[in-house]
Amino acid sequence: MRAWTLLSAVLWYLAGVDCQRSSLLNKKGFVYGKLGHPVKIYVKLHQNSPVLICMDLNRASKETVDPTYLWIGPNEKTLAGNKRISITETGKLMVRDFLEPLSGLYTCTLSFKTVKAETQEETLVKRRYDFMIFAYREPDYSYQMAVRFTTKSCVGKYNELLFRVLKKILDNLISDLSCHVIESSYKCHFVKIPQHGLLHELFIAFQVNPFAPGWKGVCNESVDCEDTTNHNILKARDRIEEFFRSQAHILYHHINKTVPAMHFVDHSFQVMRMDSCRPGFGKNEGLHSNCASCCVVCSPGTFSPDVDVTCQICVSVHMYGAKSCP
Repeated sequence: MRAWTLLSAVLWYLAGVDCQRSSLLNKKGFVYGKLGHPVKIYVKLHQNSPVLICMDLNRASKETVDPTYLWIGPNEKTLAGNKRISITETGKLMVRDFLEPLSGLYTCTLSFKTVKAETQEETLVKRRYDFMIFAYREPDYSYQMAVRFTTKSCVGKYNELLFRVLKKILDNLISDLSCHVIESSYKCHFVKIPQHGLLHELFIAFQVNPFAPGWKGVCNESVDCEDTTNHNILKARDRIEEFFRSQAHILYHHINKTVPAMHFVDHSFQVMRMDSCRPGFGKNEGLHSNCASCCVVCSPGTFSPDVDVTCQICVSVHMYGAKSCP
């Protein structure tokens, strides 16, 4: 309320001065294999994977004689002895505290026997199931916003004054959330309003970003800091939206009084979310359609050095999550 009052006071002053994500995931969190097709699975960074079953749904519904299970991990490495990986005697695999290098192809070979009851003749059967597992993070949110204010003229120092005061008010409004306003700018335009004459308006644009100086202090040593920063940026967005809604409310209640030459243009507030990915991660809707909104770990042959949303090609990269191209 204090911020709303402050801006209103400034406007009246200026008026007086010239102007886990798998399609085969069941309710118990198990993922079954699929003959002839790798199953794609997405595991959030530092979370446990779902339980992978070394069988397809059809085989799981039948009796299986003398089953054995052989799991092979990424780069064709055996998984025995890996403290992060748990494999049960019935072939169920789970990865704990998933990290980027654990991404890749997991293959399980199921061996079992068929027995003819009449002759006791045994036949050994082998079936292979492939699981492609990818680490992912939630994208980091920021918001691009735009508003408009009327002004008496496109010439004069008061437009710049309004712009600077508005930015300071918005920064103060969200400072406790470790968010801040960046890349702010404004331009003055002539606007022809239907059934009215020409008006001068300031078109103001700015970005609300969750990484103000000291932002890591809000993480409380959380390994998934994007959960915290995204929660804070959503609160910042709501506060700013409510702030401009209050400006429209104030203007409405002064409808029969003198309106300042510089005031918020009702319904001009616009907001658009912008996503970015941490280095080593990117979005690829074509490759990861089941996790299209996720920042998925960059695959071998690609890398991401900055907070972009795509992984770039680099043929010399042979690992998951590369942040540079050697």
